[in-house]
Amino acid sequence: MEHFDLCVIGGGPAGYAAAMRAIDLGKRVLLVERDRIGGTGIYNGALASKTLWEIAHRVSSTNELMRTRGREPFRLSWEEVGKTVNEAIFERKYLYACHMQMLSNNKEGTMFFKHERGTGSLVDRNTVRIERTNFRMDVRADHIIIATGSRPRTAPGIAVDEKHIFTSDGIFAIDELPKSIVIIGAGVIGCEFATIFSNLGGTRVHLIDRADRILPFEDADISELVARNLERKGVIIHRSAKLDRIAVEDGQVRYDLSYMDGRTETVHVDKALLSVGRTPNVEGLGLEHASVDLDPITGSIRVTDTSTSQPHVHVVGDATATNMLVNLGEMEGRHAVERIWAGKTEALSYDNVSTIMFLDPEVAGVGLNEQECRKRGLSYRVARIDYSCIARAIAMRRTKGCFKVLVSNDDEMRVLGMRAVGEHASSAIEAVALMMRLGTPIRELAELIHPHPSITEGVQECARMLLGRSIFKPGIFDDRMQCYTWSPQVQSAVAAA
Repeated sequence: MEHFDLCVIGGGPAGYAAAMRAIDLGKRVLLVERDRIGGTGIYNGALASKTLWEIAHRVSSTNELMRTRGREPFRLSWEEVGKTVNEAIFERKYLYACHMQMLSNNKEGTMFFKHERGTGSLVDRNTVRIERTNFRMDVRADHIIIATGSRPRTAPGIAVDEKHIFTSDGIFAIDELPKSIVIIGAGVIGCEFATIFSNLGGTRVHLIDRADRILPFEDADISELVARNLERKGVIIHRSAKLDRIAVEDGQVRYDLSYMDGRTETVHVDKALLSVGRTPNVEGLGLEHASVDLDPITGSIRVTDTSTSQPHVHVVGDATATNMLVNLGEMEGRHAVERIWAGKTEALSYDNVSTIMFLDPEVAGVGLNEQECRKRGLSYRVARIDYSCIARAIAMRRTKGCFKVLVSNDDEMRVLGMRAVGEHASSAIEAVALMMRLGTPIRELAELIHPHPSITEGVQECARMLLGRSIFKPGIFDDRMQCYTWSPQVQSAVAAA
């Protein structure tokens, strides 16, 4: 029986990162993947959906220019869109394939890597069984990392058939752009697909939101800005709506809604997309054979940091049932390996994680937002500047957006968080993310010389506003610039009054 230092079950972003980090440390590594290396991160997740977003974004930008010139809108067929998405997937897949082939052929020195296709499960504490059609093999491993990813969550009473009612995995298999679609769930994935379909044009988009506003985890001004732009593109947002029934009737999708004020509504559309989160793939792993504890209520693996109840078994990525993001999965994969062999003892920190939502406009963030600060009772100062005050945004004719920078309400003015909404948002937050990691005071950002014209000048102007040195004064442009302080003491006093 072949023996390895590490067996990784699952070849998505988290599992692949774990395998590569173990190779760095000179370990014998086996990577087991039942389907396709890269997993959801390539085929029906981040890469595929973001390629789709980029195409739709360019179509929308082109059509905004066409409208100002009185010309007919530009349209792409779904076949043309799909061709570009498939090209992007192939390029990324080819990188993985070449990389693994070269690693597998390199048996010199301390580098040893093997990839085996099949379903991996535990037979006992250290034995992994790999199975595929007409094939079974057992291997031994000192350490095992579970990185089996996730799948779209379903909902009671909604019969997903991937023909009329789709999940976020199945939606890529549609034959043509629908004339109308309803999206159930107004979280990140739901809002991203609402953005994509509305930007491509030709599709009437309906978005069902149980809450009173989309993206409820973001500050109200951010979510409302995104909502206004979606509605400007023709998206119908059903706010505070309860989905009573949805079914396929005569080749169309019918859904019935009820509202808190007693109103009801019935709508017919061509397609539906169910977007209510994802659930980890932890079934059939044979975890009981290694005495790995599961949560009796949720059925998910009990995880502390990346460790399970068995010190030689770790869980990373979507399989943890939390923080289902590619960058965090990769971080967890590397962290687990470093805990095993590199003497790393400090726990993972999810503070100051940079995120991006591919909406219209795109939304990027790092650290805390206002509502999170208020929940924690943290006093803060905030500066907010509209994109219409930034020269680069004006030049791009993309002035819908804003920057918000939050700092501690003291002399140090430590950066607590930032939100960027608009063109180049994801690039604009990185300097602030680094400042937060290094503990750099906001005055350093104010003194930097930024290239002109650049979007990041808006971030610098936020810093200057907080220091009372801004070029434009928030007291003059109070509809475009704001600078204020919030503290729980003042809030309590106002509430008491």
